[in-house]
Amino acid sequence: MDFGMRFEPFTRYRRRVLDGLSGQGLEIGAGTGLNFRHYPAEVTRLDTVDPNPGMEWLSARRTKRAVVQIHRGTLSAETLPFEDASFDFAVSTWTLCSIPDVVQALSEVYRVLKPGAEFRFVEHGLAPDQNVQRWQHRLTPVQKVIADGCHLNRDMNALVTGAGFRMANLQTFYLSKS
Repeated sequence: MDFGMRFEPFTRYRRRVLDGLSGQGLEIGAGTGLNFRHYPAEVTRLDTVDPNPGMEWLSARRTKRAVVQIHRGTLSAETLPFEDASFDFAVSTWTLCSIPDVVQALSEVYRVLKPGAEFRFVEHGLAPDQNVQRWQHRLTPVQKVIADGCHLNRDMNALVTGAGFRMANLQTFYLSKS
C-alpha cells in the first residue's frame, strides 16, 4: 500500500487536504507517514495514531525529515488518550474505510477537537451510481481481507455528518486515470 499510495494523484490530494493548516493537530491512521512532508510549517505539533505497530518503524525516516514536530502513537482511533478540545485540526487520509468501529473513532475525533476546529479527510466511499455500488458491496468482503479491513462501501458523508461534523466543502468524484 505504501508503494502505490505515494504517487500522483494521491500526493496531489494529500497536499490539498493539508494546505493552510496551523497549530496543533491530530492525524488518525498515519500509517507510514506519507502525509508528513506535506504539512505546512505553521503546524507546531502533530500527534499521530495508528493501530499497526509495524507502521512506526516504517514511518521513522519520514518523521525525522518532517518540518513539523511529530509525536507518534501505536493505538486505535476508537479510544484516543487526549483531553477534550485538545487540537486545532484533525486529518485522515484513506483511513476511515478500514477503522473497525468508524462511528466510535469519528466520535473521538470530534471530542478532541477544539470548538470550530476542522476535520479534513480524503477517502473513498460508496459511489452515487447504483451499478458501481453493487460492485462495491460484492467486492467489500474480499477487499477487507486483502486491504487491511478496507470497506469499499461506506457512506462517508453519512458517517462524518452523523458524528456531528458540518461539511463546509465536500467534493465527490471518480479518480481519473491521469
